[in-house]
Amino acid sequence: MIFRKTPDEIQKMRRAGAVVAETLAVLREAVRPGVSTRELDEIAEREITGRGAIPSFKGYRGFPATICTSVNYEIVHGIPGDVVLRDGDLIKLDCGAIVEGYHGDSAITLPVGEVEESARKLIEATERALWAGIQEARPGNRIGDIGAAVQTVAEGAGFSVVREYVGHGIGRALHEDPPVPNYGTARKGLPLEEGLVIAIEPMVNVGSFETRLLPDGWTVVTADGNLSAHFEHTICITAEGPEVLTALREVAA
Repeated sequence: MIFRKTPDEIQKMRRAGAVVAETLAVLREAVRPGVSTRELDEIAEREITGRGAIPSFKGYRGFPATICTSVNYEIVHGIPGDVVLRDGDLIKLDCGAIVEGYHGDSAITLPVGEVEESARKLIEATERALWAGIQEARPGNRIGDIGAAVQTVAEGAGFSVVREYVGHGIGRALHEDPPVPNYGTARKGLPLEEGLVIAIEPMVNVGSFETRLLPDGWTVVTADGNLSAHFEHTICITAEGPEVLTALREVAA
């Protein structure tokens, strides 16, 4: 079932999105060689709860942490722990928050210190793919328009798009219908309507798009051990075009 949101629900999701955006901004400044993924998780929990929100991920289907921290060949759902970041790593930070029962969800990929040029190109291409998909999130288009735009940018840069894990609807539940693939055919799939809120989240690999799940039951990695990047925003489809609910907003003085 597809859940289009009311203006009141969307406003609550704006507030949840703001908490996520502000938390990721703090985490961005904290990422450096020598910091552990557990320390980043502790920062995230402090920032989310300090803003009066609830972490979306902690306890979700048994997930044990506030954020997902996925390093290098880890694609998504990495569990924070004793891993210490090193110069040249890539880290994906996936963050969610609940405000008045409604979720916001966003992810970024960051270089740790100085990274290889190929890694930097992967990050740039994945973020460009996200924004290409966002631009298609408007009334009159279809789910396939989003996936086709993401796929065109990612594959045009020489990378592959993960097929097994996709974006999703979001609202009172962290994951709602419809699924939002990062690949597809333009003008195909579910029509996009005003009031629909979705999370668009390209996962892009240097090598094959194939994945495997680690024994912890959560961490998804590239099957060939190559690098992966991940970006995500929560988007509301409006008559004026896509509204990014998890964008960092300037606060007026």
